[in-house]
Amino acid sequence: MIKIEHTLFALPFAFLGAALAARDLQPQPASFWISRFLWITVAMVGARSAAMTFNRIADRRIDAANPRTATRALPAGLLDIRFATIFTIISSAVFLIAA
Repeated sequence: MIKIEHTLFALPFAFLGAALAARDLQPQPASFWISRFLWITVAMVGARSAAMTFNRIADRRIDAANPRTATRALPAGLLDIRFATIFTIISSAVFLIAA
């Protein structure tokens, strides 16, 4: 349903944004930065998972009509819409907690 490699590709941009935002902060111990980068990673995974799953839910009928995308999990019936909705809600909660 989601591609983790796409999330990993987006992480450097989030890290760069955090580094640019933090450039005016006072020096902090390494543990501070490690925890921040871990929370950024968790937030990014949650946000992208929620967004990608929501997109799959919204486009499931369009995907079913397109031969290229008809074999995706939701249009093909491999995953239930309820599962995808719950996954989206949980991923959104993970994002909100981590952010």
